[in-house]
Amino acid sequence: MRDLCGLKLDESKGYLIESRLGTIAQTAGCANFSELAYKARSADNHSIQTAIIDAITTQETLFFRDESPFEVLRNKVLPDLIDARANTNRARRLRILSAASSTGQEPYSIAVTIAETIPDAAIWDVNILGVDISNAAVRKASQGIYSEHEIRRGMQPQLLEKYFQAAPGGWKINDNIRAMASFARRNLLQPFTDLGPFDVIFCRNVAIYFDADTRRDLFLRLADRLAPDGCLIVGSSECLVDLGPRFIPQHHCRGTYYQPAMR
Repeated sequence: MRDLCGLKLDESKGYLIESRLGTIAQTAGCANFSELAYKARSADNHSIQTAIIDAITTQETLFFRDESPFEVLRNKVLPDLIDARANTNRARRLRILSAASSTGQEPYSIAVTIAETIPDAAIWDVNILGVDISNAAVRKASQGIYSEHEIRRGMQPQLLEKYFQAAPGGWKINDNIRAMASFARRNLLQPFTDLGPFDVIFCRNVAIYFDADTRRDLFLRLADRLAPDGCLIVGSSECLVDLGPRFIPQHHCRGTYYQPAMR
């Protein structure tokens, strides 16, 4: 798992391996997990690698998770960006990355926040790129359809009425919000040189599963993909001050964000 996607699993996670990978090992004809690992390391065994990633990676998410990052976006980050870009060639243009976006709740929460903050957002050039290592998560995010249970986890009733419509199996995000977001499979261990620059990057609650070196490398590479006045938003329990002087926290609306200094 560390080689595939950076996740650090120690002996205490043995139950997780057994419960989630047992069926995959049986299907692959493996007598034990060592044999499964051997097969997964084979360069042409992409199907086994994908199955393992989908089984192990945590897809725990909800709309407007933790709230404060979206308050920071609405009340500080977006207004500052709009003012700074007002008379430039980047006026009415936003590029946002949602790293480890899971099944899409975070990118769509960002899109709704933009629609609620910018009255004429429909005529803006907005692209929110949601990336995740799980093919299954990317497929679901692209569909933009959520069950009643998923909707009730964080989506306010007035926003549900305004930005969703009833659909078979639950609720579907409206086309004007869906058009702001695109989704792609991306391994966060791989280079980001083909992406960005971004005005805002969300990378929340994924690096906590990495070892120290992998975490540091990830955030340094993300910082390199930010616009000079861009913002990096991490999880509410995460802090980047240990990564050096490039990461100086800014506090606003009960939340924290970073404007990494140039190297």
